[in-house]
Amino acid sequence: QAHLVESGGGLVQAGGSLRLSCAVSGRTFSWYAMGWFRQAPGKEREFVAAISRNGDDTYYQDSVKGRFTISRDNAKNTVYLEMNSLKPEDTAVYSCVAEHTVMIPTTAPEYTYWGQGTQVTVSS
Repeated sequence: QAHLVESGGGLVQAGGSLRLSCAVSGRTFSWYAMGWFRQAPGKEREFVAAISRNGDDTYYQDSVKGRFTISRDNAKNTVYLEMNSLKPEDTAVYSCVAEHTVMIPTTAPEYTYWGQGTQVTVSS
């Protein structure tokens, strides 16, 4: 079992920045593709970003391209989501995900391990 714990959420004004972190324990971190999903109140959960096991490849939802950056530090068993130029529509609970695969999944059913989530609120 992989255990994922997110941190770094909070309240920020539009145009501001936040950095989310997700610490992983219980398994060999470098075996796992990692990602972030988010869910806003009354909306379906949506893919935000994903990164390959070695960090060489990344994927992003179109609405966050150029504003968000996913990265990982395999020595620290941690994945990050740097969020810049935040907008009110970015407000959601952000969840870290992990899957033992060489692929880079972008849909929720493809991920086995999920964190509890961290709230990000962007005020206008």
